[in-house]
Amino acid sequence: MLNKPRGIVTTADDEKGRDTVYACLSPDLPWLAPVGRLDKASEGLLLLTNDSEWSASILSPGTHLDKTYHVQIDAIADGALLSSMMKGVTADDGEFLRVKNLSILRQGRRNCWLAVVLDEGKNRHIRRLLAQLGVGVLRLVRTTIGPLALGNLPKGASRALSSDEKLLLDRAIR
Repeated sequence: MLNKPRGIVTTADDEKGRDTVYACLSPDLPWLAPVGRLDKASEGLLLLTNDSEWSASILSPGTHLDKTYHVQIDAIADGALLSSMMKGVTADDGEFLRVKNLSILRQGRRNCWLAVVLDEGKNRHIRRLLAQLGVGVLRLVRTTIGPLALGNLPKGASRALSSDEKLLLDRAIR
């Protein structure tokens, strides 16, 4: 698992020369591939593996593995916004976007943090959904994938999953 910092891309080789998640990994690790993606502006929990079958099972829409994100928005969330996010919207490209669950974590005078749960991952899902509702995303941090939590892993740091964590994930995708 890696705590991906904001500003790096989730790819092995970037044609634009940007820093990639591999800059965060020890060079003595075996080759690993990201399990899914977090866009350049997003941060948080990213899994990496050299087991393509396991990766596919984590990403499969059929497993409906919940992923939780803490999202800071440039608005104050109200019942109408939360309801619209749950009901879903059609994006400009015709794709239907909705969340599985959400709650308000904390609010300020001009913005707030939401806990957003998805059970499918479409490209820039949360950002596109909120943009359709006229709301901007200030920060987006993935905090969990299924039963696995990011915890206190520092930004840019990585560590191997424990056998118990791997077992929990395996059980969650079955």
